[in-house]
Amino acid sequence: MSDETAGADTHDDTGVDGIRLGADEAGKGPVLGPMVAGAVRADPAVLPADVDDSKRLSAPRRETLAAELRADNRVATATAAVAVDEIDDPETDMNGLTVTAQVRALAAVAQSGDDAVVDAGDTSEARFGRRVADGLDDVTVHATHRADEHDPVVAAASVLAKVERDRRIDVIDARHDQPVGSGYPSDQTTRAFLADYVDREGELPPAARASWQTATDVLDAAAQSGLDEF
Repeated sequence: MSDETAGADTHDDTGVDGIRLGADEAGKGPVLGPMVAGAVRADPAVLPADVDDSKRLSAPRRETLAAELRADNRVATATAAVAVDEIDDPETDMNGLTVTAQVRALAAVAQSGDDAVVDAGDTSEARFGRRVADGLDDVTVHATHRADEHDPVVAAASVLAKVERDRRIDVIDARHDQPVGSGYPSDQTTRAFLADYVDREGELPPAARASWQTATDVLDAAAQSGLDEF
């Protein structure tokens, strides 16, 4: 099992009113690469004024915000990944993996007695919150849908998660001669990359989520093409 955290810092403001945790994840749906969660521990008042849900921000602004968050010693930050092999494990499901990702990120910055707000990755907010809390020591967790849209600490965590997820896709892209795209099934660049890779190599690339329908479709199409040629 992979448990990778990055960019974690701590500070001495544990007793200051207003400090709390936030967590969100990026990359639940792509066919390429890991899912990444971000966590922030801070007083919302010290966060950049324009921090927002990562989806509402341009890529350059996300990069700048992530750098600002990591450089501020009043803000503790962490990211954590759930690897492709974990996602493909038939004993797992995406709700559980989202819990795992958030717990890993939060655990890197949480302190005893903290309160956390997290973006709910389950239809039941209460159930998701309980599962995240069960993975942490003495942390109260409140889970809400679309928390990244209305809570600045969760929004900051969403920015960290998205920037780290994009960085990992860039690493995957650099390993190949052909662009891999965003990694999402709707991205024609990603679909073309998968099809061409399978055509050349006879198998999916290591970064692909083999359990995703898109990956299955690419393999089936390649197999059918081989039969037609025969």
